[in-house]
Amino acid sequence: MSLAHDTFRGCTAVITGASAGIGAGFARHAAGLGMKLVLADIAADRLAAVADELAAAGAEVEPVVTDVADAASVEALAAKAHERFGAVDLLINNAGIMAMGYSWEIPAERWDAMLRVNIGGCANGIRAFVPRMLGRGEKAWIVNVSSVGGMLPSPLMAPYIATKFGVLALTESLHYEMRMKNAPIQVSVVTPGSVRSEIFRTGGSADIAPEVAAFNAQLQQRADEHGLTAEEHAERVFDKVAEGKYWVIPQPDELLPALQPRTDMILGGKTPELFEA
Repeated sequence: MSLAHDTFRGCTAVITGASAGIGAGFARHAAGLGMKLVLADIAADRLAAVADELAAAGAEVEPVVTDVADAASVEALAAKAHERFGAVDLLINNAGIMAMGYSWEIPAERWDAMLRVNIGGCANGIRAFVPRMLGRGEKAWIVNVSSVGGMLPSPLMAPYIATKFGVLALTESLHYEMRMKNAPIQVSVVTPGSVRSEIFRTGGSADIAPEVAAFNAQLQQRADEHGLTAEEHAERVFDKVAEGKYWVIPQPDELLPALQPRTDMILGGKTPELFEA
């Protein structure tokens, strides 16, 4: 048995954005570790399908249709999780959406949606679950999903990049706050690279410029051909979290080689250049 199995078996996990992609991978792997699951997503039909699949395989699963951008909806998620299982040991703030295009051409409502879901969803999760975890006073875990893009800016993805930088900062702040409280809550941040999912297909639109469409297609092709499966990604994440890691970097080859030249650029006051791992 793995360390992750020994650590998380019998624990309860809440996973947002659990109906597809990385979130569904987290759910399947958590079920395989013997965890009880509360799965949250705004896509009711897809959420039900994932929950039914895992329940049919023997997992204890509670699907809760949730809009993470709505604080009251996330509070209701927390209440339902505690009603069903009594306590929550692991919260994975994973829900996120994408928009592609020039930053000035992306509609205001799309910018607002990404801010509310990608950053606001994490903040709402923290507000709903941390007080309950602190009150319980036992070991717990909070895992926020950022991105390689949370450290390496990219053109044509400004809202996504900005929100993933925000998740990185929010998570580190939360880590320091847990230390100030001497709380038994481990905080971790995940920086996924290329993972096989539909995020770039769903991030595009029919009226984007040809160069934007080409960039979007290039990223989707890279994910399709070279990305981890969602289950492979989940296994790496759970293993690192079980080891007690704050920085959970599932694909270091897609991030670490670019960090040093980017750091040198900043320290040297140089005009930014696009660094790719």
